[in-house]
Amino acid sequence: MLIDSHAHLDLDDYRGDLDAVISRAREAGLVRVVCVGLWRGPGDFGNALALAGRDPGFFAATIGIHPHEAARVPEEDWARHEALARDPRVAAVGETGLDFHYDHSPRDVQEAAFRRSLRTARAAGKPVVIHVREADAACLRVLREEGVPEAGGVIHCFTGDAPAARAYLDLGLYVSVAGIVTFKTAEPIREAVRIVPRDRLLVETDSPFLAPIPFRGKRNEPAHVVETARKVAELWGAPLEEVAARTAENTRRLFRLA
Repeated sequence: MLIDSHAHLDLDDYRGDLDAVISRAREAGLVRVVCVGLWRGPGDFGNALALAGRDPGFFAATIGIHPHEAARVPEEDWARHEALARDPRVAAVGETGLDFHYDHSPRDVQEAAFRRSLRTARAAGKPVVIHVREADAACLRVLREEGVPEAGGVIHCFTGDAPAARAYLDLGLYVSVAGIVTFKTAEPIREAVRIVPRDRLLVETDSPFLAPIPFRGKRNEPAHVVETARKVAELWGAPLEEVAARTAENTRRLFRLA
């Protein structure tokens, strides 16, 4: 019953074996994968929508502009982004947000793009998928000033601590954890998972990145979300089946999936 709530299956990493990756996901018990579609270059938002159209019962799609790329996006692609957000095939806007670790785009440009994406999500009636790295204070400030879209949102690949999780939860957001939660150095994330209500947690892979133990260092793929769910089960003191069912229900509720 598992759902991978965030994967980048339209990247070239899967060009040679996407069908095999999908087969392994199904064999691992996945019933849905949310494919995150991101701006790549002028006029190009990737192929997540095409994947969702290929098998809408298994795939869902988002559309977004990553903070890494915020400084490169021409105005006409912002207009395209707003139009795509209204497409009924699009389940959410994002990922968008702030990344102060790499600073590939200036911080003021990232913030302006984040605010614009939040407004796009609100106008489209869609939830927002938020990327935040080493920028929790700024992210919370923007969210409090702009307001979370009425359809809600999720902090994807959460890398903060329990106080940060509480702050996002207080805004009505969901929290999603990826394979990092299995890493030895990730005790602050595990403490956060322990305090997140069971109806507000999602699991994801962020494929092809951040493969969980025992796959760390290899290309990640949706089937590996089982290992993340297994770690959550350990932290909850609950069966894996409960984690799968709860997180799948939460993902369906947030993204309004059948």
